[in-house]
Amino acid sequence: MPLTLYIMLDVTRKTVILEVMIKSFKDKYTKYLYEGVSVSKWQAIRKQAERRLQILDSVTSLDDLRSLPSNRFESLRGNRKGQFSIRINKQWRICFKWINNEPTEVEIVDYH
Repeated sequence: MPLTLYIMLDVTRKTVILEVMIKSFKDKYTKYLYEGVSVSKWQAIRKQAERRLQILDSVTSLDDLRSLPSNRFESLRGNRKGQFSIRINKQWRICFKWINNEPTEVEIVDYH
């Protein structure tokens, strides 16, 4: 999956702003999957994980994630306080931090 670029034209300043929504990844394997590279340990969940990463890449607020019940959006607690998650399936989640209206430190984790 190629990186999604959002292009905004500021006519008053005559500038173009390119923006990638997902700012950072916590591990290289999540980034590889996001970029469309096959990751052997996630073959069983590849399509679902890619779809969730696309959703995460396209949202502009946490409310966008909350509005889709299938995301099973959660604010995490304990040692993951300050992070959020959306579910890939019962076993796997995409965990991330939300900083300056952008997902950061995105990772796919086995939550069991």
